[in-house]
Amino acid sequence: MTSGKYSKALTILLIVAIIGILGLFVFIGIDIYNKYYLEKETSQGVAKFDEEIPNVNNNTNTMENNNGIADNTTDANVIDGEIIDPFANMPTATTSNNSSSGSNSSAKKVMYKGFVQVGTIAIPRTGLNCPILEKATKKAIEVAIGVQVGPGVNKVGNTVLAGHNYRNGTLFSDNKNIQVGDKINIKDTSGQTITYIVYEKFETTPEDASYINRDTQGKREVTLYSCNDDSSMRIIIKAREQ
Repeated sequence: MTSGKYSKALTILLIVAIIGILGLFVFIGIDIYNKYYLEKETSQGVAKFDEEIPNVNNNTNTMENNNGIADNTTDANVIDGEIIDPFANMPTATTSNNSSSGSNSSAKKVMYKGFVQVGTIAIPRTGLNCPILEKATKKAIEVAIGVQVGPGVNKVGNTVLAGHNYRNGTLFSDNKNIQVGDKINIKDTSGQTITYIVYEKFETTPEDASYINRDTQGKREVTLYSCNDDSSMRIIIKAREQ
């Protein structure tokens, strides 16, 4: 009798173990598929953008604003003057709303998965090559990088680009590997590509917004914004034009 109960218990444990292993394989398989699909889609988005927006004067440094002062943030991801964290959906700062400084009504409009695409970003260190979308809404940053706040792609001042850390190598998953001195190449709707050099990297709390408004001394700057691996902190990467 005892041996029969022991055998039944082992059978149950074996079934549970098999189900657990199968579940793990399914989870890994879904993650691999999602990574493959997202990388394929973003590569196609970059290729389409390059077709529609030919390259012109790559890495030129023509200023669109020569007043020497960093432009204020625009309404890329601002509601009633409050900047919204696209990951936590919580206010992180109060700022002025100056939407005219980053607009370019004559620029050609390119669409990506139903969102307005305003550029592409390539980071050699992480192998990222991805569309940049006009706004860092929750839906937009599920599929690409979005403009959280700032004057706009390749505009004078500091533009913050937000991207998810999916922990699988897609989007901003590998931002933790970026180092000071690395290059970030960004192409805009005029066909111009600007190379930015990373000069600072740190982690901070989701509530901290001190990295947003700064005097760029008449230069273009970008800030990459993403979660760390456990989503408890935010990885901030600052870069200025070469």
